[in-house]
Amino acid sequence: MKYYLSAVLGFLIWGTFALVLKPLGAYAALDILIHRVLFASVSIVIACFLFRRKQTLASIQYLRNLPKKQLKNLLINVIGSAILLALNWFLFIYVMNTVSVNATSLAYLICPILTTVLASIFLKEHLNKGQWFAVALSVVSCILMAYGHFIDLFYSFVIALSYAAYLVLQKNSFQLDKFVTLTIHILVSTLLLLPVLGMIDTSVPKTDDFYLLILVIAIGYTIIPLFLNIYALKGLDSSVVGILLYLNPIISFFLAILYYKESITLFQIIAFSLIFLAIILFNVSYIYERRKTKRIANI
Repeated sequence: MKYYLSAVLGFLIWGTFALVLKPLGAYAALDILIHRVLFASVSIVIACFLFRRKQTLASIQYLRNLPKKQLKNLLINVIGSAILLALNWFLFIYVMNTVSVNATSLAYLICPILTTVLASIFLKEHLNKGQWFAVALSVVSCILMAYGHFIDLFYSFVIALSYAAYLVLQKNSFQLDKFVTLTIHILVSTLLLLPVLGMIDTSVPKTDDFYLLILVIAIGYTIIPLFLNIYALKGLDSSVVGILLYLNPIISFFLAILYYKESITLFQIIAFSLIFLAIILFNVSYIYERRKTKRIANI
């Protein structure tokens, strides 16, 4: 249950991202991204050595004692994860600035499907008929959302694939502390994004409110949700965590129409209704399958 709560809480937090992002509308998206990763890097390193010193030192010792072959595999996994995370952040901001906001929104709908498929192929995670039917409902909802915006579908697919692959890579047997793992991911991702540091727009003055909101985004909307995702993967299949990602656009959807009073279309209502149904069906099928497996094992 705690793993479910971790995944759900992480995506619920991301679903309210607009509450802190909207007040930053006067600033360029790239400025927000760069300051976000810089603040996140500093914050997570401080947290490691100030609040999780014991776990951090234990992780360093674990790395020192790890056989060379396992260390090499771990480094490949960690660096690969960091590259995917940096790629996801950069592509998200690039598409938002140069293509459309719709393409980035659609990426959140495609990502759970890709995560489920990748987990089934590479991690051999078994999906029952109910779960595959839920995936099919998700595909239908994405088609409805992409109707009239099929060019956006390609960009959405690339963004979604980068995060889906990131989630799948987190399902591993390494004993490295998850918070330390996330710290390495964010630090390496920040280093990879440093070349675009010179693209920061200095024409718009940065206020105290700007830096305060960026700090909230760095800690509350970057470090905490990512850690909750990684922690949830300790006890849940990647496909389950992936499908729970749909909570993000659902919360954003309700926030948009109830709080920001944005207009909605019939296609959007049908699509999000199908997504909500798919989440319930997928998780009910998953829980039923696990209980069935336990009953058989106890016989």
